[in-house]
Amino acid sequence: MQSSAVFLIEFGCLILGLGLLGRFAGRFRFSPIPLYLLAGLAFGEGGLLPLGASEDFVAVGAEIGVILLLLMLGLEYTATDLVSHLRTHSPAGLVDAVLNALPGAVLALLLGWGPVAAVVLAGVTWVSSSGVIAKILGDLGRLGNRETPAILSILVLEDLSMAVYLPIVTALLAGVSLVAGGVTLAIAVGVLTLVLVLAVRYGRLVSRFVSSDDPEKLLLVVLGVTLVVAGVAQQLQVSAAVGAFLVGIALSGEVAEGATSLLAPLRDLFAAVFFVFFGLHTDPASIPPVLLPALALAAVTTATKIATGYWAARRAGIGPRGRWRAGGTLVARGEFSIVIAGLAVTSGIEPSLGPLATAYVLILVLLGPLTARWTEPLVTRLAARSRRRGVPVGPGAHEALDDQDTVGRT
Repeated sequence: MQSSAVFLIEFGCLILGLGLLGRFAGRFRFSPIPLYLLAGLAFGEGGLLPLGASEDFVAVGAEIGVILLLLMLGLEYTATDLVSHLRTHSPAGLVDAVLNALPGAVLALLLGWGPVAAVVLAGVTWVSSSGVIAKILGDLGRLGNRETPAILSILVLEDLSMAVYLPIVTALLAGVSLVAGGVTLAIAVGVLTLVLVLAVRYGRLVSRFVSSDDPEKLLLVVLGVTLVVAGVAQQLQVSAAVGAFLVGIALSGEVAEGATSLLAPLRDLFAAVFFVFFGLHTDPASIPPVLLPALALAAVTTATKIATGYWAARRAGIGPRGRWRAGGTLVARGEFSIVIAGLAVTSGIEPSLGPLATAYVLILVLLGPLTARWTEPLVTRLAARSRRRGVPVGPGAHEALDDQDTVGRT
């Protein structure tokens, strides 16, 4: 009885604290993710007030948080949209993967962490934060800008790539053989393809089966199906997150809209718990030794993300100003980077990987809104100043003075 009371008090204080942190972040219009991570550091081992009775429940809540994050992500897309993006924007997705995954892999190898850690850190540096970037676009009033579809195409391809990447990482971290890993990957790709085909051809039937006019029944059915599919996926070594993502893709129309509105508060709650849980497993004392590598990695991947956005927007026929805005907007990392790092932390492959990922995400989730707002004005000023002095500043810089948002495809 006593332990139950301690659990309620402890977990209640944690949730209350997260609510206050979220309110604080909302007042100053920035993502609450870094505050949730810092809260986890404060309540974890080596922190100010380590959790005791409620830590096991937080672990379960964190797993549900990942599942809901991926489910909601899948609900945002239809299978038709994903197939269209694959056909049209795959070159941009390839450039994005090469430019942004490579720095993480190289750093892991330079630090002597081995090939498995290199694959994990490559994912951490590769994927931008869809949640943070969507908030940035809304706050800056850029949802209707011409460069926004180019930004969204990169995010969609990254999210879809995770359906293949996560099973690979899961298999590597589990230490399975090459043959078993190949089977896992084949299952993941096969299931992804099957879901896309079924969603395109029979999406209405699936949605009709799940649909209900009663919000309570709709919530219970969607949540139940998601957890079951996620569990089956995890049993097959495909990753519970991927299973949840595929459920989201399979649902469409009014069902997807209704489920999104019903599940959003649950996602926000459990996602916050997930970020705290990741922080709990990171000793604050382990961050200072990896701070310099994290800063260096953040600097390099800020430049590569800006280059990615610039190239993707240019390929889409967007003018120079829009290209720089697209690049600056893509810098933020967040939920997916922590999900990937969390898998590695749980497996225990490299003790320093978790602290490095925490520091890296903290830096870029704070830097992302600044680069989104100031990359284009800063380049424009530098271009104007260099033009007055007659000093070249590199390809495309002088073009930033062009006020048009549309140019011919180059």
